[in-house]
Amino acid sequence: MTDEATARLLDRFLADLRAFYPVAVWAHGSLAGGDYQEGRSDLDLIAVLEDPVRLGTVRELIRLHRRLRAEEPLAAKLHCSYLTPGTAAGAERSYLTWAHNGPLRRPVTPVTRRELHTFGRVLHGLRPADLLPPVPEGELRAFVVRDQKEFWRPAVDKARLWTRDVWVDLGTVTFARATVTLRDGRLISKGEALGLLPGLGAPVEVVEDTRVRRYGAAAPPTREWARRRAGLTRDFLGPAIDGLVTAYEGSTRA
Repeated sequence: MTDEATARLLDRFLADLRAFYPVAVWAHGSLAGGDYQEGRSDLDLIAVLEDPVRLGTVRELIRLHRRLRAEEPLAAKLHCSYLTPGTAAGAERSYLTWAHNGPLRRPVTPVTRRELHTFGRVLHGLRPADLLPPVPEGELRAFVVRDQKEFWRPAVDKARLWTRDVWVDLGTVTFARATVTLRDGRLISKGEALGLLPGLGAPVEVVEDTRVRRYGAAAPPTREWARRRAGLTRDFLGPAIDGLVTAYEGSTRA
């Protein structure tokens, strides 16, 4: 179920987007997967526009998002990548994206594409299967291993990052989700990932800290706890990621 404020924001966004003649608008991530927490979860969207995304279109889309950000509090959580039917198949292509309160370019990853095929929520127009090719198992697995090896493992060595909530939360949850995808071929929610983390060796107090901040009412961490939590998280993730990559790297052939 979508909360009232979220539904209002989505209705406003879809209404404003009509001027760009969208072929489709889809939700993925927590909003589509059933683990959405209003005010805490991101609103992860994909819009497929009828016309090529030219410079004038980019400027108008940026104005749309800035206007939403100024008038709708939840719009700070709204992230949207813009595709066209002719570019939707490009798994390695970078697309105009509004995220973290600004424009950037980034790919629509194999994980996102698989989410869209598996449980993507159609907000407008065509289904993901009508525009996106299926994601081969090898491509999905190779991406998951590469993400753990090339992004998350080097990040573990940057101690200053791990005093921040977002790195602790995403680092541990992404590891659990990667483990299940590689082991079972499934995509799981953040909530399910939290439930699996203790069994994967994650420190229980770190997992509970993340759970309370996602589903309960948590006070900001003290400086002492933030430092201790960072050490516990890094001590777990470093060897855990190394083991996962070693176990699966050789079996990821697209």
